[in-house]
Order: sequence, then structure tokens, then C-alpha cells
Amino acid sequence: MSRTLSAYQQRVIGCLLEKEVTTPEQYPLTLNALTTAVNQKSNREPVYEMADSEVLDIVESLIERRLVSLQEGSGGRVSKYQHRFCNTQFGDLTLSEPQKAILCVMLLRGAQTPGELRTRTQRLCAFNRVEDVERTLADMIASNWIKKLPREAGKRESRYQHLFTDGVNTPSHSVPQEESEPTTDASLVMRVSALEQEVAELRQMLEAVLER
Repeated sequence: MSRTLSAYQQRVIGCLLEKEVTTPEQYPLTLNALTTAVNQKSNREPVYEMADSEVLDIVESLIERRLVSLQEGSGGRVSKYQHRFCNTQFGDLTLSEPQKAILCVMLLRGAQTPGELRTRTQRLCAFNRVEDVERTLADMIASNWIKKLPREAGKRESRYQHLFTDGVNTPSHSVPQEESEPTTDASLVMRVSALEQEVAELRQMLEAVLER
């Protein structure tokens, strides 16, 4: 089964992997909830603005490739979608919890350093030290799932990139982010990001309740 993904497909798969762990009570996701996750402003890079119909087109392309499956609604209930990307009976890609967390964040945010990955995977899998992240990355390189990028000039750490990509540049639906002054309070940035994600998840839960 081919797992080479376009940028949009990476976002959809990443969202399904993320919400499977962070909001299991709402998983599989309705189209509305999935669109909200795709367009979420926190923990996404780049930020997209996509309509339900556009997300549905991407989902249907993944269904054709057997990377997503449809859970039909019953009794008038809305249909929901779940991934078949990894750790299912339908494929041979099996990831450990740490590997799945790292790949999920890479699908949602692109190439990142071990330090960034440790911070951004906290809600998916807790790494005690950066060294734990680096060991997991080494195992994933050996499995040919990710690669280490050349260190950029002036940077202390190299970034790592997943290999489930078609190599096409960022699509046009991305939303330019306004430049802001850098903050020296990293903990504040982390708290704000976590709160934004919690608000998005609460919105999804409310939508699910209203749909019932």
C-alpha cells in the first residue's frame, strides 16, 4: 500500500492520528469536526482555510487508496471517518506510541528539531528527555520513515523530516501568518498553544452533541 501523501492528505491523516489520541470520545470524526481540525490554528504549520467540500475531496481520495475508511451513520446519524494509515489490520505499517506521536506532529507541522518534537508531542506521548526523542528518531531513520536534514547555518540542532511526502511545495490554501515579535517566555507560548487546542477540541465536542 502506497503511503506517499500530498500536503493536504498529510494534514488529514495527521489530524485523524492526533484526534484518535487527544479526543478518543469523538473519534472517528465527522466531516465537520475533521474540517475544524484541518483548519485549526494551533499546532499546525502552515495554517489552512479549507471548506467542508474541499476536505471531503481529500478524504475521498484517501478512501480510494484505503488509507481512510468511512464509518456509516445509522438511524440518521452523520457519517464519520477514521484512518487506516498505521496500526490497523489493513496494512503493514506498525508504529510504537512514541513513533506514532512523532510522525503525527511531523505530518501536522513539517520538519522539526528533537527539542521541538519533545515539546509538541506532549499530549500524544510524553518524552522525559530529548535523548529519548533522538533514540526514537534513530529507529525511525533505520526503518526509512524519516530522514535527518542538513543542519542550517546558525542553528544548533538539525531538523528531521518524514518521508511520506510527494515532495510538492506547500499548497495555496495556506494562510500567511503575521510576523510577530519573538517571545522569550517559551512556557507562555506552550500554555497558549495548549489552551487553543483545548478550545478547538471543546468546540468539536459541542458540535458532536448538537449533531445528536
